Amino acid sequence: MLTGSCNCKSVTFEVRETIRSSACHCGQCRKQSGHHWACGLAYDTDLTISGDVKWYASSDIAQRGFCPTCGCFLFWKMKGEEKISYSLGTIDGATGLTLDRHIFIADKGDYYDIADNVPQREN
Repeated sequence: MLTGSCNCKSVTFEVRETIRSSACHCGQCRKQSGHHWACGLAYDTDLTISGDVKWYASSDIAQRGFCPTCGCFLFWKMKGEEKISYSLGTIDGATGLTLDRHIFIADKGDYYDIADNVPQREN
């Protein structure tokens, strides 16, 4: 079980099982996080959220969840899916996870290189 929270602890969550972990390099994640966004993916039934999460429709197909008090970006969810991504950086303590893939590398910033051996996807 992993536990996570926003900066002010108004929103907390528990993850019972993670399907995979990714680093997303898309333009929206880079703007939201200031760099790439490292996330874990879990089924909705394996993630319990406590507190008031505000959801922003960041596109026609997905929304982003954040704390309305401190602004911490916590979640990403595709509409109609039974899975939710959560920010690995918001986990309290060690995650015990390793990245499974880099996604949306076609959109990555020009100021860094991906220098590990983790598989990469263009989108």
